[in-house]
Amino acid sequence: MLKSPLFLKMFTLAGCLCVLLVPLTMLSSLIGERANYRNDVTDTLRQSSAGAQKLIGPLIAVPVTETVISMESAGDKDAPKEVRRKHSYIRMWLPESLMVNGTQQVETRKIGIYDGQIWHNEIEIKAEFDPKRLDIKPGENITLGEPFMVLAVSDSRGIGQIHTTRLNGEALSVEPGTGLMSELQGIHMLLAAESLNKPLQLSMSLNLSGTGAFSVVPLGRNSEMTLNSDWPHPGFMGDFLPEKREVSATGFQAHWQSSWFANNLDSKVRDSIRLAASNDWVLPAFSVNIATPADQYQLTDRAVKYAVLLIVLTFLAFFVFESLTARQMHPMQYMLVGLSLVMFYLVLLALSEHTGFTLAWIIASLLGALLNGIYLQGVMRSWRASLLFTAALLLLDGVMWGLLNSEDNALLLGTGVLFVALSAVMFLTRKLDWYRLSTGRKKTNEPVADAEEALRVWK
Repeated sequence: MLKSPLFLKMFTLAGCLCVLLVPLTMLSSLIGERANYRNDVTDTLRQSSAGAQKLIGPLIAVPVTETVISMESAGDKDAPKEVRRKHSYIRMWLPESLMVNGTQQVETRKIGIYDGQIWHNEIEIKAEFDPKRLDIKPGENITLGEPFMVLAVSDSRGIGQIHTTRLNGEALSVEPGTGLMSELQGIHMLLAAESLNKPLQLSMSLNLSGTGAFSVVPLGRNSEMTLNSDWPHPGFMGDFLPEKREVSATGFQAHWQSSWFANNLDSKVRDSIRLAASNDWVLPAFSVNIATPADQYQLTDRAVKYAVLLIVLTFLAFFVFESLTARQMHPMQYMLVGLSLVMFYLVLLALSEHTGFTLAWIIASLLGALLNGIYLQGVMRSWRASLLFTAALLLLDGVMWGLLNSEDNALLLGTGVLFVALSAVMFLTRKLDWYRLSTGRKKTNEPVADAEEALRVWK
């Protein structure tokens, strides 16, 4: 068996397939490298403009100094003495209701042949504060400092114009920095001490820019956010999905809603002294990401994963052609056709960076079909057989395109392709004498039909 021509042929073709895996692996590495170049554009935009933004606030920070009295003695024989120690911290006063309305415009920046996105938000904020929620009052041992309003963001470089900020109808002066004992970035507004004794209504608007995700922490007892954007590829993520959303080719609109019953932010922020000194508030948020749809690198990488299937089906078609005719194909001819199929993906990758994936796929398919059509005509010495194989290659390219654009049905389509291929092989070789092929003997009583006559299955 090991010396049979059929076994040697199958073993040789398996070796050719293994050799072709080497350029396919190199091509996958090249795709990853080009994708990393594309990702560098996002990092460049983030470094030169602003990164992902997480908006925390508005909330009111109240500095508190508490005097703690204790009786202590210096030694066992000394009488206890009264010792006073001052402990300072910041108590957070969260809003009763928080309403955030935003209008987002996404700008595409081009660096070389790669694209990146920067978003610009016009944000309107309305918040109401109930003094009953501030459960700390000045007393003999408690002194309250000057309160201030805080609005923190992840990257203050993205803060643009801040429009008029009003508290109970009166304009507030906006200062840079959060005013907290931390490296949190943002703005703050000084308030009068008597503001702690009455209900407060805040209205403000500002421009905020960034890259990637935009998030808002729902600090209010009842919080809502509405965002209208012209970007058609949102990525809704984070701790809360929008209750309502509409996505179209011209953009999206989404609405979020949450309360302290769902997020427990009142106890997380108000009673946690550590937040005043923390540089990173890990808090749940309404979030949306300016997602990039499956680009040419992701699609090409997925296409390369089907390359082995394409090569195997092509080799199988050639093997059936050899079995049905007396015309032999050299393993080098198999190898050259396999390399042309690998070249298809390289052409696809190179063109997709300039023309887009769809047009690049069409051009690469036509170039591959033209190359193989001319070559196979010389190998098979038949235009009809050459055109038949060329049409089959174009059909396989079309099927692969369907697999790439139908992730939900990819397994079903792939299984269908394999089933049809196996059925075709079984039908065409149903009367083939495999023992004759394995021993290398040829029929002496029957003339060898030409390639076109042998492939005619409707005799």
